[in-house]
Amino acid sequence: MSTKKEINSKKETNAKKETGSKKEKKEKKLQGVSTEVARSAMDNADIESDSTRYFNRELSWLEFNNRILFESRDTKNPLLERLKFLSITASNMDEFYIVRVASLRDLLSVKYDELDISGRTVKQQLSEIDEKARAQMALMYSTYTRSLVPSLKNHNIFISDYRDLDDHAKEVCDDYFRSTLYPILTPMAVDASRPFPLIYNRQLNLCVLIDETEEEKQARLAKQEKKGKVIDPEYRFATLQVPTVVPRLFEMHLSTGICFVPIEGIIQANLSSLFIGSSVLASGFYRVMRNADLDIDEDEAEDLLKEIEEQVRKRRFGEIIRMEINEDLDPRLLKLLTTSLKISKKDVFPVGGPIDLTFLMKVVGKISDDFPDLCYHSFRPAKPKMFPEGVNIFDAIRAKDRLVHHPYESFDPVVEFVRQAAEDPKVLAIKQTLYRVSSSSPIIKSLAEAAQNGKQVMVLVELKARFDEENNINWAKMLEKAGCHVIYGLVGLKTHSKITLVVRDEEDGIRRYLHLATGNYNDITARIYTDIGLFTASETFGVDASEFFNTLSGFSDPPEWKRLIPAPTKMKKYFLEKISQEAKNARKGKKSRIIAKMNSLVDANIIDALYDASCAGVKIDLIVRGICCLRPGVPGLSENITVRSITGRFLEHSRIYYFYNEGQEDVYLSSADWMPRNLIRRVELLFPVEDPDCKARVMEVLDVELEDTVRSHFLDSDGSYHKLDLRGKKKLDSQEELQQN
Repeated sequence: MSTKKEINSKKETNAKKETGSKKEKKEKKLQGVSTEVARSAMDNADIESDSTRYFNRELSWLEFNNRILFESRDTKNPLLERLKFLSITASNMDEFYIVRVASLRDLLSVKYDELDISGRTVKQQLSEIDEKARAQMALMYSTYTRSLVPSLKNHNIFISDYRDLDDHAKEVCDDYFRSTLYPILTPMAVDASRPFPLIYNRQLNLCVLIDETEEEKQARLAKQEKKGKVIDPEYRFATLQVPTVVPRLFEMHLSTGICFVPIEGIIQANLSSLFIGSSVLASGFYRVMRNADLDIDEDEAEDLLKEIEEQVRKRRFGEIIRMEINEDLDPRLLKLLTTSLKISKKDVFPVGGPIDLTFLMKVVGKISDDFPDLCYHSFRPAKPKMFPEGVNIFDAIRAKDRLVHHPYESFDPVVEFVRQAAEDPKVLAIKQTLYRVSSSSPIIKSLAEAAQNGKQVMVLVELKARFDEENNINWAKMLEKAGCHVIYGLVGLKTHSKITLVVRDEEDGIRRYLHLATGNYNDITARIYTDIGLFTASETFGVDASEFFNTLSGFSDPPEWKRLIPAPTKMKKYFLEKISQEAKNARKGKKSRIIAKMNSLVDANIIDALYDASCAGVKIDLIVRGICCLRPGVPGLSENITVRSITGRFLEHSRIYYFYNEGQEDVYLSSADWMPRNLIRRVELLFPVEDPDCKARVMEVLDVELEDTVRSHFLDSDGSYHKLDLRGKKKLDSQEELQQN
């Protein structure tokens, strides 16, 4: 007779075989699909689908975009900030389609029939996405036309269609057309000798239907009379791209106020100048979204930099996923477009306003200085309180760990850390990972200067940072020319960690200085993204940092880590152990608590561990800005879990993880969210905050955000979000509170 241990062992072996078999079947089905899409589909491969336990990732993302849209509709927000929120909503929707929806379409094309963790097929996901996205688009344009444009008029700010202008304003626009627009426009006829031109991704275009010539008409009538039946006219078709080398909006200062006119309307009104001798029957606007997910086979690529350069160029040729048109587009033009571009009518989105609302960000940029009352109050990041003025940055870090919280505190110490390292004769080496940086990055400049000063400089530039590939390729080439050792990461993994190591030769020997962060080395986004950075000269941290960079650049695989917990090798297991320990403590009657702040929560193993901890009695507070697949507040499953999302002036980007741990109160910062891509497909870092002062400052962030009653949206068990009824409650805006603090 088999022992209980043997039976359990057999069960475990069979379960592993079954899981392996599932993965093998999935891998077989995904042959021929791009590497990134295949990996995404393989996420959570060993998790059973269950709509009662998990929300769908894509629908959760649409709920997130709805929260951004809510901010544009909220009249408590300053008017120009509402324009920004609507612009961000539109930009988010574009990226969602060209990446996430494109990925699902790829899966559909290979008849991928596995269910996602919420129990939906690919086809069901696409159908629900389409329904919700159309409703969201309708609400976006309703917000624009019925709320924002009229509100702007009340302040003598006009966004006007050419057709709504008076004669004088039209003449000013016509002069601009003749002097500036006409010379750069390129109308492209489509006929037997001139095929339909390539329509670029996300570029606004004008399509034109032109009547037949008199000769063509007479020939058709003669043919019609001869055959004795009606022959439809053969209209001519042309298309032209609305130029991007000039501003989308033509600005006029009139006696009534400032007026912005979309240039596409000016072009449309002057089409006769572009088609002299022809009669324009109809015209309209359209824009296509193409699959922008890069298909990079790193195993086969001999030169990753060249391969990514080639794939970025191919983006403009990707399959069309969606086409936006103006809602009154002539049916004949729509038929020509769908036929020529091979687009199904189900992928056509008519919109009731200007196509591509991202131009609203430009409006704000032009007038915000003139209308300060219509913007958030001016805010200047404070000088970091942990860095005394006039103290050498290395002396300060050597004395004790230092922490900075952006954008509430200036990004200057990060820039200064690299700049001083580049100039300091005692510094021997600088090593850094770069994921996204600004277009005129002072950090890049300092790294180049450090190499020119004879220091050993190693930089990992992540070429696969989506939509920053070209920027990063250019930086990588520049750094190499300056004498830096540039590497592009590990095959099959994106390097998303944020770490800088400075090696300094001091009187008492070699000392390592570290900066670790939750966000990118980008001095521009540091003004609007909330992120936390830790500076330390801890020897154990330094040893781990050296091992980490050796892993990236060489073949090192350290068996143990003292302080840093890396992904994909250690982090997920570590998180599961920390959550499990809280659950065990709760079952023993001990106090237990978990607080986690992140951008997205998708990983099913982590979610299951949180469910188990909730059932054990652990109080769990999650602050999840974006996607959340965990279903909170379900009796017997997640009744001890609350999920809130904070949206406001700043984009909540920091990742903070807190575990009570029998009173030790462990606090960690990380570059990683609780997503499969972060935990198993990226190089990430999790690191503890040990200095009492630094830990107290991180806990202040969590405490304030958990008390927020103004910016928080609370997730319900049905997947919807609600804001608190503030009647009788204290109003606390966490972002305002942290600014004041």
